[in-house]
Amino acid sequence: MRTNTGLWWLLAIFFLAVAVVYTGWNIIAHPDVPWYHGIEWVGSVALLFTALMGALIAFYIGKVHKAQGGELPEDVLTSDIDDGDPELGEFSPWSWWPIVLAFSAALGMIGLAVGAWMMPIGIAVFVVAIVGWVYEYYRGYFAR
Repeated sequence: MRTNTGLWWLLAIFFLAVAVVYTGWNIIAHPDVPWYHGIEWVGSVALLFTALMGALIAFYIGKVHKAQGGELPEDVLTSDIDDGDPELGEFSPWSWWPIVLAFSAALGMIGLAVGAWMMPIGIAVFVVAIVGWVYEYYRGYFAR
């Protein structure tokens, strides 16, 4: 994680330098055009905000690394794969409900784009998919 923090700080500094060069170049590039006022604000602000977001991510990763009180297994060169292999939860590789849930999201987005009459259909399919996914272990072959 320490390496990631350094890379994000490097990326933030890079985008800050690019923002300074970009803004300066725009100021000096067109001195003879009367309607051009020197700064192209969209690119300058976008590059500046990209640098700020990189700095925000670097700061956050650094604080998390400091708060965890040690190195992660993936940061130690002599660690094995099993050292960083926690139990992440129980997943259903045979479940079809995530596909139905994605279909309901697609129906909702199509409803926003095409017509509002499709939104209730997407919401109804969403409710059925969520209930089916939550309760799939209570019925049928995989009941517990």
